Amino acid sequence: MQLSEKRSEMKAYEEKMTNLRRSLDIEKKKHRLDEISELEAMPGFWDDSTNATKVQKEKNLLLEVYNTYTALQELYEEFEILDEYASEGDEESAESAIKVFEDFIDGFNKAELKVLLSGEADPNNAVVMINAGAGGTESCDWASMLFRMITRWAEQKGFKYQVLDVQDGDSAGIKSATVTIEGNYAYGNLKSESGVHRLVRISPFDSANRRHTSFASLYVSPEIDDDIEIEINDKDLKIDVYRSGGAGGQSVNTTDSAVRITHLPTNTVVTCQNERSQLQNKAQAMKVLRSRLYEQELEKRREADNEAEAQKKDIAWGAQIRSYVLHPYKMVKDHRTNFEMAQAERVLDGDLDGFMDAYLRWSVSSEEEA
Repeated sequence: MQLSEKRSEMKAYEEKMTNLRRSLDIEKKKHRLDEISELEAMPGFWDDSTNATKVQKEKNLLLEVYNTYTALQELYEEFEILDEYASEGDEESAESAIKVFEDFIDGFNKAELKVLLSGEADPNNAVVMINAGAGGTESCDWASMLFRMITRWAEQKGFKYQVLDVQDGDSAGIKSATVTIEGNYAYGNLKSESGVHRLVRISPFDSANRRHTSFASLYVSPEIDDDIEIEINDKDLKIDVYRSGGAGGQSVNTTDSAVRITHLPTNTVVTCQNERSQLQNKAQAMKVLRSRLYEQELEKRREADNEAEAQKKDIAWGAQIRSYVLHPYKMVKDHRTNFEMAQAERVLDGDLDGFMDAYLRWSVSSEEEA
């Protein structure tokens, strides 16, 4: 594409930039950032570490959106300057303008995602639960592959993750796992992964090298702040303690440090055995429970939402949100958005951004049609 074509296309983005600025509410965010700067300069602000941490988190989220837009605006203006020089015969400026145009398009797509990630809980950390479906060893192995896929995605984003609980499979893989992922918009992105995932491959556990189909599910909920009211009565809880299992050092199985909490009214069960202390495990389990109950409350408000409906289905045929085919060809396809990738290994290694982007855009269009 020649510079003249890019010039015409860039002109079409003039109105889009205005709409984007309005959608991102840049003026309001700038005003709030100024307020936070004034707060930080006030005597005693940093003495209250809890409040200061909360304000800093808000500031980081605001800056992420504000800086994304301002960088995009700078690219737009830089293109105009280079294009002007290029029109006067400067070939070097013409080449630079083309590169700036490409950077602008990439930046605009990323900025659009900030608009799509506008849900109340989207900026929060995420709690991910992985469960093997019917199929024994095959499904347990598939669950462990999904666990690796999600944690590899987190690592690539520079997010921290903490494994709270893992139940090993009888022969291989895992029956279930719970992991928290900490990072800006972790939940907003990972909510696309909630549902049943289907794998088709030649089984490494079948001596006859036959093709097998396996199922496992992911359930993603937002980690919620302590200031969000989730009423949990002690009388509604059943708390069991037991000895931690699996690898973890010499003292793993010597004390009843693992904790299982059952919320009786909803029959929601959470476990944590990652910490050495029973008290720490209980605190982590309660955090996960509050997260699960919050997500359940959100689901009640969006009963018609396809995402919520998918989570209610069995982990079996016809319920999958995405299929991963490794034989006789390689393809990963999301059945909600029809987005697909032929590089299945890349997807299983954590390359999920395309699926997440497609899901966010599909969710918005679905809401508009409803």
